Amino acid sequence: MSAPEQVCQRTGARFDKGSGAYILRMFNVEMAIHPGRREIGGTGDLCNLLLGKLSYYSRLSMLWYLVQAQHIPPSGNLVSPRQLPGGLIYARGSHILPLDELTERYGGDTGTFLKKAGALGGEYCDYGDACTMLYPFPRVPVLLVLWRKDEEFPARAELLLDATCSQHLRPDIIWSTAMMSIMVIL
Repeated sequence: MSAPEQVCQRTGARFDKGSGAYILRMFNVEMAIHPGRREIGGTGDLCNLLLGKLSYYSRLSMLWYLVQAQHIPPSGNLVSPRQLPGGLIYARGSHILPLDELTERYGGDTGTFLKKAGALGGEYCDYGDACTMLYPFPRVPVLLVLWRKDEEFPARAELLLDATCSQHLRPDIIWSTAMMSIMVIL
């Protein structure tokens, strides 16, 4: 099996022989990663967002995923990022995920949250008041759960990852992937 075939088998990407690019599905778009030309590209607003404003989170994550992802499907076992090896980075400092921004924007409007998630290729899930499973990478699903604000409780959001994500990505890249998943929906 050739190196491109091995990469595609491990990652769920496909290889375009003509351009020499790996085509990697992220959320609801295809990104073209050209190792020989050291370029990453794509078309459309979401690609522009990922390669522009969110490039700090996306570019290294894409490359790391292509190099390190394993031929292991998601387990369906969802865990908090804090439960992962190296998960303490999510508990303090600059690595705290901006879930408060998610609740500020969508805590009173779960319909808009689900519509935005659907545009990103998100799959509806039956948790909380609104929930979606996003796929920043084919083998690394990210679950976002939102609870509406009501008379007793403020709005709340939670991010869960498939337990296998640490077999595909190292802790700092998991953090970048989680950040990217929240920021695309904001």
